[in-house]
Amino acid sequence: MRTAYYISDGTAITSEVFGHALLSLFPTEFNHITIPFVETSEHAERVNKQIARTFNDSGERPLVFYTIVNSDVREIVSNSVGINYNFLDQFVAPLEKILGIPAKPEKHRTHSIHEKTYDIRIEAVNYALANDDGANTDNYHDADIILVGVSRSGKTPTSLYLALQYGIKAANYPFTEEDMGDMLKLPPKLRRFKQKLFGLTINPERLHQIRSERRANSKYASMRQCRMELREVDNLYRRESIPFLNSTRYSIEEISAKILAETGLQRKKY
Repeated sequence: MRTAYYISDGTAITSEVFGHALLSLFPTEFNHITIPFVETSEHAERVNKQIARTFNDSGERPLVFYTIVNSDVREIVSNSVGINYNFLDQFVAPLEKILGIPAKPEKHRTHSIHEKTYDIRIEAVNYALANDDGANTDNYHDADIILVGVSRSGKTPTSLYLALQYGIKAANYPFTEEDMGDMLKLPPKLRRFKQKLFGLTINPERLHQIRSERRANSKYASMRQCRMELREVDNLYRRESIPFLNSTRYSIEEISAKILAETGLQRKKY
């Protein structure tokens, strides 16, 4: 198995994102190693020795993706025995020409506490935690979006991802068996904010599997209960014209991106 290194004198998040995106195009497995905060020449030399050991052990030159601002450190890493890819070099010079201004590289600028939207994202995360699972419906006027759906359909992780990655204040509200009655109706506390609602649904087989891992052999996890609850929420979404998404085959990243595309919510990360 070939090894891929992601190296930076910052968090290495950028090199990870670029590298993973490229490698995802190839149907094979990689051994991923991330090394952040390589800020000195001595550290860079140690990293090169690690890359060399990987080469000697496997017989294959590792792939090395790096984004390094410090020129001395960058020069050392660029001479490793790996197959080296400096992402920034590919784009900086052409952009300087187009924009007519020189780049001013600065460590930790992209992912640091000094990032302009840092406080916005932290506030959004705190909001998502305080308004999880219908815990505090009094704050819904502050929400950018309110995710609704049955228990274990992906509302909480999606809310947190929207907050942490995009600075979006996402509350979520669960429809439970007690809400169903003869027919599931939109609660008054949600109807006031209907324009903010976005529904999640899921295939009953997958919901049964997830709930069984939490509460095996319970009514809550039974296939009959899962089918009933999902039928009710699907009917509600259509009756009330609430936009919704089936989350069964999507990752949290994909669910979040689809919600943004569907609703037109603006990212607050940049």
